[in-house]
Amino acid sequence: MYQDETLVCRDCGKEFIFSASEQEFYAEKGFQNKPRRCPECRAAFRAQRGETRQPREMFTAVCADCGKETQVPFQPRGDRPVYCRECFQNHRENRY
Repeated sequence: MYQDETLVCRDCGKEFIFSASEQEFYAEKGFQNKPRRCPECRAAFRAQRGETRQPREMFTAVCADCGKETQVPFQPRGDRPVYCRECFQNHRENRY
C-alpha cells in the first residue's frame, strides 16, 4: 500500500527516504503531515530543545509464525509467541 518516497530536508536540503514502514507508522498514529526534516536534522532539533532520546535496546527473536529472525524492543520470555512485523500485523488484523 505504501511506497518509499524521497523527501527534501527543510533544514539542510539533503534528500532522505520516507520509507513505507515509516508512512504506515505515521498513518497508525494519525499524523497528517510528512516529516520535513531528515533523521539527522530531527535529532539535532530535539537535542537543541533538550529532548534527548536514548536508542531503544533491541533483542533478537525468531518469529513464531514464519520462523525468520527479527528484532523486537522487549526481552522475549519464552512464555508467549513473538512475531516479526509482518506476522504481527496479520494477527492484529484478525483480532478486529
